[in-house]
Amino acid sequence: MKEEEHYWTERYNNNSTGWDVGYPSTPIKEYVDQLADKSIKILIPGAGNAYEAEYLWKAGFKNVHILDISEIPLKEFKKRTPDFPEEHIHQADFFQFKGQFDLILEQTFFCSFPPTDSNRNAYAKQMAQLLKPNGKLAGLWFNIPLTGDMEKRPFGGNKDLYTKYLSPYFKTITFDPCYNSIKPRQGNELFGIFQVR
Repeated sequence: MKEEEHYWTERYNNNSTGWDVGYPSTPIKEYVDQLADKSIKILIPGAGNAYEAEYLWKAGFKNVHILDISEIPLKEFKKRTPDFPEEHIHQADFFQFKGQFDLILEQTFFCSFPPTDSNRNAYAKQMAQLLKPNGKLAGLWFNIPLTGDMEKRPFGGNKDLYTKYLSPYFKTITFDPCYNSIKPRQGNELFGIFQVR
């Protein structure tokens, strides 16, 4: 964990946070707006500054949890959202994290790990373990070529590649090019909803 924690903390310290758009991304916001049950337990892993969690909280979802390996964005989130429960803010390694959730929101988190088979299999397995029976994984995956560069994050992929890792643990409800991406990401994202098997 220490190596990954150091990597992401340095990215925040250097303001090298090109993924951070400064507000909840439109596809996730519009998905959340369709959720009727505000009591569901939601996890946002690799939450960063967690604008989506702030949006959910202010919309009346009171069982939202955020997880990040770096303390920096979590502290910033706490400053912005002081009434958010401290016990719902988790600084931890995703792969070691324990819990049971109704919904996990994916904000291109998959694309932040070095794209080895073992990492990607571990991601899919851990996502499934963190979900309750019939729980859902929903959100965004980058639809960009996967290069051989093991340093240049975010790492890409395509629908077939992601499905290969997810399908042993999830059935696909929808997984298509995202029609409502923010302008800089148009054509480069897939929106998916998956239900744990």
